[in-house]
Amino acid sequence: MIDLATLAVFCGAVLLLLLSPGPNMAFVISHGVSHGWRGGIACALGIGVADLLLTVLTASGVTALVASWPPSFDLIRYAGVVYLLWLVFKTLQKSPRLDTAHAQRIPLGRVSVQAMLNSLLNPKALLFFVVFLPQFVRPEAGSIAVQLLVLGGVLTVIAAVFHGLLGAFGGVLSRFFAKRPSSAWLQKWGLATVLTVLAVRLAVMSRPN
Repeated sequence: MIDLATLAVFCGAVLLLLLSPGPNMAFVISHGVSHGWRGGIACALGIGVADLLLTVLTASGVTALVASWPPSFDLIRYAGVVYLLWLVFKTLQKSPRLDTAHAQRIPLGRVSVQAMLNSLLNPKALLFFVVFLPQFVRPEAGSIAVQLLVLGGVLTVIAAVFHGLLGAFGGVLSRFFAKRPSSAWLQKWGLATVLTVLAVRLAVMSRPN
């Protein structure tokens, strides 16, 4: 199967990519601040589920098939824009509250689903799996599909731990803001701003050549 040297290079590449600021990073931290560390961890789990789904779809050839159909990029992109703007609307409808008990009453399953959809409705995530994972596959090492599943599983674990730490950091910021009730509006509008920026980013995104 995959040799240790290839796996080590793969893990290093994944870490470097995760350290680059991106939509998942912003989504996790902002939800950690808004919903406490549990919300941040829920986001990390949701992104992990999305990564696993994309891994399975890549190994089965579905992502490559979708990526080869030109309209798919825009269809996924616009669906993501609509979804993020809907989240902005829902966020602005809520009354700004910073107490920890309220944050913990937020359905964490809902937060996980939101994070998962935010990741899946980013067409660059699909293209990333199609382009990135195959670079570390060696046809002579055995089944290509199995190698893709192993690589995707490793990526999912690394990303889940990384995003979990980001979510915990967001929780620390949440407790910091909780001691300052006057900043309640910042939490609400900060999350809405992050979601809006992500929506705009998707709207102006162009398909890579």
